[in-house]
Amino acid sequence: MLKMSNKDGLHGSHFLLGLSLLHFLRSGGSLIAYAEANTNNSNRGHVAHADAITSNSIAHADANTSKKKKVVVLGTGWAGMSFLKNLNNSTYDVKVVSPRNFFVFTPLLPSVTCGKVEARSIVEPIRNIIRKKNINVSYCEAECIKIDPASKKIYCRAARATLNTNSKQGEEFEVDYDYLIIAVGAQVNTFNTPGVEGNCHFLKEIEDAQKIRKNVIESFEKASLPNLSEEERKKILHFVVVGGGPTGVEFSGELRDFVNEDVLKLYPTVQHLVKITVIEATDHILNMFDKRITKFAESKFLRDDIDVKLGSMVTKITENEISTKAKGSDKTTSTPYGMVLWSTGIGQRPLIKDFMKQIGQGNRRALATDEWLRVEGCDNVYALGDCATINQRKVVEDIAEIFKRADKDNSGTLTVKKFTDIMDDVIARYPQVKLYMKSKRVRNFVDILTEAKGNAAKETIELSIEEFKTALSVVDSKMKNLPATAQVANQQGAYLAKCFNRMEECEKNPEGPPRFRGTGRHRFHPFRYRHLGQFAPLGGEKTAAQLPGDWVSIGHSSQWLWYSIYASKQVSWRTRALVVSDWIRRFIFGRDASGI
Repeated sequence: MLKMSNKDGLHGSHFLLGLSLLHFLRSGGSLIAYAEANTNNSNRGHVAHADAITSNSIAHADANTSKKKKVVVLGTGWAGMSFLKNLNNSTYDVKVVSPRNFFVFTPLLPSVTCGKVEARSIVEPIRNIIRKKNINVSYCEAECIKIDPASKKIYCRAARATLNTNSKQGEEFEVDYDYLIIAVGAQVNTFNTPGVEGNCHFLKEIEDAQKIRKNVIESFEKASLPNLSEEERKKILHFVVVGGGPTGVEFSGELRDFVNEDVLKLYPTVQHLVKITVIEATDHILNMFDKRITKFAESKFLRDDIDVKLGSMVTKITENEISTKAKGSDKTTSTPYGMVLWSTGIGQRPLIKDFMKQIGQGNRRALATDEWLRVEGCDNVYALGDCATINQRKVVEDIAEIFKRADKDNSGTLTVKKFTDIMDDVIARYPQVKLYMKSKRVRNFVDILTEAKGNAAKETIELSIEEFKTALSVVDSKMKNLPATAQVANQQGAYLAKCFNRMEECEKNPEGPPRFRGTGRHRFHPFRYRHLGQFAPLGGEKTAAQLPGDWVSIGHSSQWLWYSIYASKQVSWRTRALVVSDWIRRFIFGRDASGI
């Protein structure tokens, strides 16, 4: 794909114009032939011949277009964006359907809530992404309301932002597909707690961050009014965060920084009345991190006067009070609050719930796919990101087939030599085998077989199918679902795009592992998630980092690592420049405390 800088725009335009003219002439040149014939009043046969060329060219173009497979992508989040950026196969006709015409760098949403980063700095219009592609991609601002896998159609409704006064609200239309990519993400899970929907803020979308920012500023302005009592001011400035995960912890840290660095100067009369409370149902905050990080985060919040209530569950939220109950107690405590952020987990969107019922997955928490991200029970439908989960096949389900494949001489027993011949194929097909080997700190699975036979010599080991089953049954204990993070969705989108780029080639020459049930090989290698680490900003320019290899770093150095990585992961140079300039502006001038 040709890329040009802005300063080359004029020459680039001339170059593109030249290419267009060349393409036009190669397609038949019918208009030029027609003009010459008209000017010279020459033989009309030239005109007929030119018209015939035009008709043939159009018919040929239509035929080429009809041959293209229609790929519909639902969603413009991490998974959908990654798929679009990495897809480069021109044999597809791609249509993106989403009510949101932009991509949001969600890890920086907590930074938007208190003015550290501006909202537009972490947003990239989806049309900016697709216009740089050298394949046919179109975008439709609409919401998918139903998926019909039987007829390969989706039913959509125009997004409210696109409805004009002459349109009927709820107007629907259909979109056909050959391949459907479902990447609609998830919504906040309220666990049916009374009062959450009407009284809490969420932090999933850019609009959520903007509302929180406005509410925070309004809270300080309101508390500064002279006609309020001390108790009323304390209530207004009591910020409650429900959920001690990364989002809740990062927002708490951002809010504490705002109070310490900016409120002290802008609202000096109410600064001492601010209270931040984190409510977590489990025994620790950040319980998905290393224990060293958890312990440091809890001690830092204690030093920063952030009240952390562990083992507490929210039972009800009214307009003025939040009710909680400690673990193992029946006593309910009600506390006045000014603002509540609900950050406790994710749930499925209505579209996904309805689709899961259609295909017989109604009892699952997420849309189940195989290791190639293909929805179970549906051909040519793929799901990735927060709306889906990979249903990894267990080794014990295929023990008989694995044993039969290894036992080539049909002796009924398996030696180390026989298993070694297929060990690489087993590891490639079942990732839990490698995870189990890593947990046992062994490099060769033969050591596991040796242990199963009482540490006998490798040369003398012979396993029956029952002994083989016993040895491999422990492997599936390392199976676990992938976390619902941007990192997972981004890798899934890139993986699926590479599969689509090589679809035709791999149909003819499959490159995946052998099929233990059946013959031949799988078209592609299964998706394998590679964990690159995770961050937990704690405020005060201190961040906890947990990187591969159990490497843990906490402090200012990790904060600068966080800055550099998050800047580099922006989807465009435009957003990268905006985010970095926002950080610099905050260091020099402080946060913007305007109520917009």
